[in-house]
Amino acid sequence: MYYVYILANWNNKVLYTGVTGNLQRRIFEHKNKLVDGFTKKYNVDKLVYYDSTDDIREAIKREKEIKGWKRFKKDELIREFNPDWRDLTEDIYG
Repeated sequence: MYYVYILANWNNKVLYTGVTGNLQRRIFEHKNKLVDGFTKKYNVDKLVYYDSTDDIREAIKREKEIKGWKRFKKDELIREFNPDWRDLTEDIYG
């Protein structure tokens, strides 16, 4: 499976959209600041949205689509999936 996911910082002001073949491992890396870059620099590690597909091309296409959206559209997507903007990390380890 391949996953498109959105992370937020503690107050939901900063968003990051990514794609991965292993969501649990990738979220662990973000949470533990194991990879230098945007999410580490801005403390973006709260999983607020994810979707899955078995086609890597579709996952990459979706990631690029979401990255191209204006902020309000990303907020709407997150609110539809996760109205309280809670950290969904526990859900993916269940």
